Amino acid sequence: MRGPTILLILSLFAATPLLAQETVDVEELIREVDRLYRSNTSFTEFEMEIVTPHWQRTLSMDAWTEGMEKTFVRIKSPRKEKGMATLRVENEMWNYLPKTNKVMKIPPSMMMGSWMGSDFTNDDIVKESSLFHDYSYEFLDMDSAQDKLFYINCIPREDLAVVWGNIVIAVNKADSLPAWQKYYDEKGELMRVMIYSDIRNLGGRRIPAVMELIPQHKEGHKTIVRYLQAEFDVLLENETFTLRNLRAHK
Repeated sequence: MRGPTILLILSLFAATPLLAQETVDVEELIREVDRLYRSNTSFTEFEMEIVTPHWQRTLSMDAWTEGMEKTFVRIKSPRKEKGMATLRVENEMWNYLPKTNKVMKIPPSMMMGSWMGSDFTNDDIVKESSLFHDYSYEFLDMDSAQDKLFYINCIPREDLAVVWGNIVIAVNKADSLPAWQKYYDEKGELMRVMIYSDIRNLGGRRIPAVMELIPQHKEGHKTIVRYLQAEFDVLLENETFTLRNLRAHK
């Protein structure tokens, strides 16, 4: 999803109830999924809990976004990771490591690599890929469908290199908020599930405050993102999305 985000990803679905597939514009739904947790500009505070069978840890961080093109994330705690930062501007991404005072540019080949040891990828954090632009989409009839949900199948466009074979998204009809996303590989095998929960008002909008990402082939692994605060259409400093800001210890 073009820049989460991660992270992070803050504009929402319209709050108008949806009654039937025939009356719903699937393209508009997908466009709004892309803008989930975003606005013209946004600022969020959130926690990321990483759980494995052998250890778990929680990162506290802030994120700033501008449109779908710019993302900046800075880790506040724990002490070991404090000051680490990620910047994405359009198709480019950089990480900053305060211990070595080095800025590292992330090549396209590493976009699907793990971000900070979590189940989220670099691509997830900066929302490099876009459902609206990189996929075609249609409503989907499912054998185990729930009446309260719309199901949308997203298929990669043939002229683009996209990692997922397809993505299935479930959206609540009552409030147009997402319930879950399922990611499949090119062979149709389910690889991971994203579950949205804890709907609450943040920054004057109703959003799922919790996102739980569960890989399907790593038993006992999951990553949970909890949004603590959100502000939309905020005035950002001119240097927010710059390499100079990466090195700023705040």
